Amino acid sequence: MQIDEEQFKKFILKSGLITREDFDAAVKKAETKKQKLGNFLLSEGKISETDLKQTEAFVLGIPFINLVKEKIDFAVLSLIPEPIARNYNIVAYKKTAEGLEVAMLDVDDLPVIDFIKKRSGLKILPRLTDAASIRSVLVQYRKTLQAEFQNIIQKESSNISDSISKAGGKSDEKSEAELQKMAEDLPVVKIVDSLIVHAILQNASDIHIEPGEHDLTIRYRIDGILHDAMVLDKNAGAGITARIKVLANLKLDEKRLPQDGRFKKEQDGEKISFRVSTLPTFFGEKTVMRILKENAHGFSLETLGFHGEALERIHASLKQKTGMVLATGPTGSGKTTTLYTMLDILNKPEVNISTVEDPIEYQMPRVNQTQVKPEIGLTFANGLRSLLRQDPDIIMVGEIRDGETAGLAVNASLTGHLVLSTIHTNSAAGAIPRMIDMGVEPFLITATVKTIIAQRLVRRLVANKEKYFLSDVEIKNLAKLVDLDRMLELLKNEKVVDPKATWDKIPFYKAVKINEFEDGYSNRIGMHEVLEVSPTIKEMIIKGSSQDDVETQAKKEGMMTMLEDGVFQAVLGVTSIEEVFRVVSE
Repeated sequence: MQIDEEQFKKFILKSGLITREDFDAAVKKAETKKQKLGNFLLSEGKISETDLKQTEAFVLGIPFINLVKEKIDFAVLSLIPEPIARNYNIVAYKKTAEGLEVAMLDVDDLPVIDFIKKRSGLKILPRLTDAASIRSVLVQYRKTLQAEFQNIIQKESSNISDSISKAGGKSDEKSEAELQKMAEDLPVVKIVDSLIVHAILQNASDIHIEPGEHDLTIRYRIDGILHDAMVLDKNAGAGITARIKVLANLKLDEKRLPQDGRFKKEQDGEKISFRVSTLPTFFGEKTVMRILKENAHGFSLETLGFHGEALERIHASLKQKTGMVLATGPTGSGKTTTLYTMLDILNKPEVNISTVEDPIEYQMPRVNQTQVKPEIGLTFANGLRSLLRQDPDIIMVGEIRDGETAGLAVNASLTGHLVLSTIHTNSAAGAIPRMIDMGVEPFLITATVKTIIAQRLVRRLVANKEKYFLSDVEIKNLAKLVDLDRMLELLKNEKVVDPKATWDKIPFYKAVKINEFEDGYSNRIGMHEVLEVSPTIKEMIIKGSSQDDVETQAKKEGMMTMLEDGVFQAVLGVTSIEEVFRVVSE
């Protein structure tokens, strides 16, 4: 069902949506850019997406459907799986004797129509819709699943309570055999499976299971922020913890000491690893599961948020044959993803790459990855010592935690290897005193460390965001935290704003809450600072200059600080200024 461009032009002109003058100018520009007229008018803001889709539907002779306020029967909705609906912008909304009516953004997508026809066994009747309709229907998948999981979990947790009260025992005084039996009970298995499936669907990074005095709270960390998922009967805690311990191969009857373990699961063809940590608290064992998607790939330094001078510095450091590149930041700031992305750039047939990690978060082809196992003596230091006998060109050490690992990493880079690693500090300049504190001599730092990357993750604004301009008071407040003249110069150098722009004319954006994304944010992007260890900075390290002095010099040499990079992302409209300050102040 191809749209006839000439017919479309006639209809758009007759519709009165744009003036003749705008129409003629748009036709010329669209032809110059080799774009379809409809797409050009939409990108220029001359017509809305709804107007465009309604006109296309009229030209094609098929109905246009608005589903923004429609409640769809879950039996019909689930005929198209959520991943297909989300990836191909197609939803099923009505089943009749004639066939299955589906709303989509591109009725020309024949392969997906054919797939749904084979899957459902029904005749497919395509209808055009707009992105707002698709978004509102996608929310219904999550809400229906949430209600479904809530019902299963509440029902099953009451079953657990009943079985405990019949047994006449207290949930926290059970033997290993009783805990093993509880872990294998169908209600417990259903609850844990539901919690995991629901967390994956919500794109959560962690599941927190926290016992309180009277109940058990389940929380999910989504885009770096914890959200309450549900509250269960406290009696469900022992069974849920036992089930997770069985999956992670932990000791069931050990409740006095913390334990760590891991397990794997496959869902919708995606391999997912879980890191499990249990911790004794006053009201029982708290359990946290970190969710790691093994097949996560397709990252590039640009998609992670690197740009301009910082991007050039990283590429230059990756061309070196020796030396160290360090990624710093707190837990959950995306350091490991940055390292893997750099490894992916370096991963060529002519080099041997070896890693020692805890845990192996993503599996990479042609990279020799070793998992640390401290219980049998395979620590970062011992693993790194063994790696050096394996003739590697490039080494990645998951984390420099102690003086022994730091010393070995420095020696490895001195003896002809490129070493990538992470270290826990708050800023790029802070990595230098941290290494000295671990016992690495300053002259060795200057001889080995080439580049230090510090980073944090900020939430991305969804497309439905509100534009605004800073007031005089807001500009004054911003000036207390950022050097506005320097910031404006940085923005102009990267051609993000007009050369004559002033702060009162630069747009910023606010989050707008919508059904699908209750906070107005979805996914995250990094804000970074990339410190290059230049000859001047080397001299400062040898002299023992302070961290602040090193940072001041790095700024003079063109380093954009993390806060400045956050403001840069806010000006681009990727995130909001409030989100930047929330993350930097943490």
